[in-house]
Amino acid sequence: MHDDRRLIEGRLRRTLQRIEGAVWSAPVPVDLGRWDAPGEPVPVEEGLAAPYAAAQVNDRWGPPWGTTWWRVRATVPDTHAGRPVDLRLDLGFDPLRTGFHVEGLVYRADGTPVKGLNPRNQWVRVTDEAKGGEEVELFVESASNPLLLGGGGFDFTPSPLGEKETAGSEPLYSVVRAELAVFEQEVWELQQDLEVLGQLASELPGSDPRQWQLLRAIDRAFDVLDTSDISGSASAARAQLAGVLADPARASAHRISAVGHAHIDSAWLWPVRETVRKVARTSSNVLALMDEHPELVYAMSSAQQFAWLRDHRPEVWAGVVERVREGRFVPVGGMWVESDTNMPGGEALARQLNHGKRFFLDEFGIETREVWLPDSFGYTAALPQLIALSASQWFLTQKISWNTTNRFPHHSFRWEGLDGTRIFTHFPPADTYGSEVSGAEVAHAARNFSDKGDATRSLLPFGWGDGGGGPTREMLARAARLKDLDGSARVEVERPDAFFEQAEAEYPDAPVWVGELYLEMHRGTYTSQAKTKQGNRRSEHLLREAELWASTATVRTGAAYPLEELDRIWKVVLLQQFHDILPGSSIGWVHREAVANYEAVAGELTAIIEGAQAALAGDGDVDVAFNASPHPRGGVAALGGGPRAADLAEVEVAAEGDGWVLSNGLVRAVVDARGLLTSVVDTTTGREALAPGAAGNLLQLHPDTPVDFDAWDVDAYYRRTWTDLTDVSSLSAVDGGVRVVRHFGESTVTQLVTLTPGEARVDVDTEVDWREREKILKAGFDLDVTTERSTAEVQFGHVQRPTHTNTSWDAAKFEICAHRWVHVGEPGYGAAVVNDSTYGHDVTRRDRDGGGTTTQVRLSLLRAPQSPDPVADLGVHRLRYAVVPGAGIADAIREGYRINLPLRTVPGSGAVVEPLVTVSEGSAVVEAVKLADDGSGDVVVRLYESLGSRSSATVLAGFEFGGVEAVDLLERPLPTPGVEAVDGGVGLALRPFQVVTLRFTR
Repeated sequence: MHDDRRLIEGRLRRTLQRIEGAVWSAPVPVDLGRWDAPGEPVPVEEGLAAPYAAAQVNDRWGPPWGTTWWRVRATVPDTHAGRPVDLRLDLGFDPLRTGFHVEGLVYRADGTPVKGLNPRNQWVRVTDEAKGGEEVELFVESASNPLLLGGGGFDFTPSPLGEKETAGSEPLYSVVRAELAVFEQEVWELQQDLEVLGQLASELPGSDPRQWQLLRAIDRAFDVLDTSDISGSASAARAQLAGVLADPARASAHRISAVGHAHIDSAWLWPVRETVRKVARTSSNVLALMDEHPELVYAMSSAQQFAWLRDHRPEVWAGVVERVREGRFVPVGGMWVESDTNMPGGEALARQLNHGKRFFLDEFGIETREVWLPDSFGYTAALPQLIALSASQWFLTQKISWNTTNRFPHHSFRWEGLDGTRIFTHFPPADTYGSEVSGAEVAHAARNFSDKGDATRSLLPFGWGDGGGGPTREMLARAARLKDLDGSARVEVERPDAFFEQAEAEYPDAPVWVGELYLEMHRGTYTSQAKTKQGNRRSEHLLREAELWASTATVRTGAAYPLEELDRIWKVVLLQQFHDILPGSSIGWVHREAVANYEAVAGELTAIIEGAQAALAGDGDVDVAFNASPHPRGGVAALGGGPRAADLAEVEVAAEGDGWVLSNGLVRAVVDARGLLTSVVDTTTGREALAPGAAGNLLQLHPDTPVDFDAWDVDAYYRRTWTDLTDVSSLSAVDGGVRVVRHFGESTVTQLVTLTPGEARVDVDTEVDWREREKILKAGFDLDVTTERSTAEVQFGHVQRPTHTNTSWDAAKFEICAHRWVHVGEPGYGAAVVNDSTYGHDVTRRDRDGGGTTTQVRLSLLRAPQSPDPVADLGVHRLRYAVVPGAGIADAIREGYRINLPLRTVPGSGAVVEPLVTVSEGSAVVEAVKLADDGSGDVVVRLYESLGSRSSATVLAGFEFGGVEAVDLLERPLPTPGVEAVDGGVGLALRPFQVVTLRFTR
């Protein structure tokens, strides 16, 4: 037989175009009215009652970020009687840009939501069985969101559209269609049959007889289809396809658990206020689809998004609550938002899980069991333990499929975290969180699945995402046809927990991946939008202080504990940790609001701290220092207050040649005529920390022009070109050190290089008036240490990464994320670089003068990407970092806390403020002291083993208590081996990096 496959495929493509045009028939125009809301979106009742002006097809509408309300009125003609009738409304939709531009939400006149409108959902069912003369009135709230980044097509041309003030006011869109039309059900069913069979045939090899069975059936169907009367001949064509659609799947077929989903970014190419509406539109769409399709199961993550529905769209919330109770609208994820996991602190990640899971328990009585982060940019090794401590069991992502260097070896596996906790983890092999359930995606999932032979199933989230939209009836039609179809994987629509239960049960010996899930992409997100990152770091530490001192004041003085205020502030901070806000990859509007939120949070938390400290310090004019750090400092106990030690050596600053020598008895540092550190000596050992002939605090400027994803990526080639910033505009002595001013390009940097009495480190306080574009600014320390690995702080511990490039896995980690410190060391000696707001770093090996190697540690201070925010990072920044010579890991931990938690001094009686808890010497570190979330007044203490070694500790309470027990992250009893009651407190036997939360009953 002749090979006519290409002819049949062409016939299929052309005929589907004809069929698509026949899905609706007998269109009649509607009466259209419009009202352009001034300014920001208005409440639904205001939009419904607005004065509408006449409108028509082809009208221009929609300035960037505007809202237009449409009123649709029509009378169903007698010719449509007895037929299903839809309103078809095209407001300027582009089907390739779903979720990225025009969207709408349809309401009835009484304010009841009907469904969302988007490029893949341009219809609204008016009636299933029309009556001639029936009156129709519907309203649509539409958003004229501008198309940015090519609507997800990734055009990184700088655009002014990301800020309302620069976006202009010209209308962006035109009304293309507004009509009532008859829905031809059988034509639509034929369209679905043909799409499924055609897509399946295109994925099968020519050697598989099944491909030819499908193609011949399609060809026969077209032979009986009358293209001049498609609706009249659709049933006959479908009859030709019925046989091949009924053939069951092969016994060995891969099994896919499909779940409806819409990965809605809580902010990205749109502001948070628009996400509130996106969630309402998508949820309304899902609810409408559930009414027609009882098989639909929909998974929605992010407690914050549920809270937005409850608080801003109660008319949608009511329907969601009903479907949640049925088990079809499924809360997943157990986090407040789908956060970044590289940069949030340990306590913040604990609170993401606390607030997320608590919301679902309080609102629905549901204990979520999976952590759902399909799109975050890499995953910290601290996460498995926190998942387990939140009473969750499973983890899902697909983002690691974006790796640009190495293919991850598993799709189902056990992920082992810092402390040894293992969590069953799944990466959907379809490599998407927004499937259309297409033949290509289903086939790719089956082919790509790495664990064949040992496991048989995978998960497929389907539905339009990023900007929302969710599943469609077409996706459900494909899933139904692929449920048991020869040549395809078996597709079953079911809940995520049903998938995880089956997948884990069938794969008891799943392979183990140890350590972080490093994404070999988007490394620039550790640095972009420095003010957002600085706001996060500052807020986390202010929250620590506020909870600590407010708890102490409540227990010691009876002061009221601001539980509700702290709860609200935490949720503000947790929202900013969403994986496109904290990483710096959103439009300017989003980051401007984030900075404003952080400033407001700082003001509120500072007021809480000052009020609590005033109550604790008492009356008087004696300075009382408060130490929120978990380590003693300046004579003040950890977590307590009192007078500072007065016998600290002063800092000496002396001229030497064209430079200066700084000394405080613990460190001796030399700043040369270029303003660079040329010597840093730990005086207790006399060892030089800097490499021979090298410098510390060397600022280096690199071009930063990634191939794609400007705000997200730094590409490895940036390192081959740089400028050392050694020209000095001024160099002068100041109290405790030296002031250095440099000018480069259009920018100015002013640095104070200082020593502090009693502190064994060299501080660098940097102010940059940053005016560069597409550049990255680094600050480097070339340390006289030979090591194959660096150690970086992460949440509740630290990780080690290679300093060499032996393998492709090693080489891919050319930019790394660290929290408060990076340490490099060799046996008997090490050094640390600590910071107050920087996350991006690189650590490399360099040739040493005289032989051997040294290690260069660099902080990534600032970037200047131009997309999606063309003015990202431009402005004045203040950053602090320090080098700690002779430091071990414990020293790095201590100094990291100190630079982020400076002592606070207030006037008072001068009496010592005893800590609420004290911890015996060792490696246990207190991360949080707070009162219980339930308002009981119980004291909750969270601590962790910090050195990566087995350790014991005694935690003593500085107050009377009735009992103490270990609890989970939601502060519920959690049986924990190694926790023993002792007189006045509790004894702990800790495994490496173990996190323990204790609850003291008062």
